[in-house]
Amino acid sequence: MSVSLYYSARRTTPLTEAESASVARVVAAHMASFPYDDEESLDLYDPDASEPEEIIAGSTKMPFDPGHLMPVIAHVLDSVTELRRAVPDAEWRVHMDDLDVPWDETEGYALPGMRDTDLIAELAAMGGGDGAAG
Repeated sequence: MSVSLYYSARRTTPLTEAESASVARVVAAHMASFPYDDEESLDLYDPDASEPEEIIAGSTKMPFDPGHLMPVIAHVLDSVTELRRAVPDAEWRVHMDDLDVPWDETEGYALPGMRDTDLIAELAAMGGGDGAAG
């Protein structure tokens, strides 16, 4: 069974050229710094004409390797935080299957333990991953 992180932004007006450029910069920076070639990363969908108010949407399947889990979660949520800050006047929803990921104005999107170095090391030891973070 796989678990995925989903992210979306809705509003009545489409992205401006400046916002589209900002989104592209966030995605490019994310891809350049993502720590694993063999894991799914930030994945934005092409716009759906049947959902004109959905201006950004995507998902990331979580890794099966426990040692990669927290670094991937942190990296993707950091990128989604940057996306939200680039398009702040939209209604954002970020969730991992049925669990909503809370928004904090200072920290952005985060889950408990996602930066806990002891937990990351413990998970890496279980899965044989290196626990590298981006």
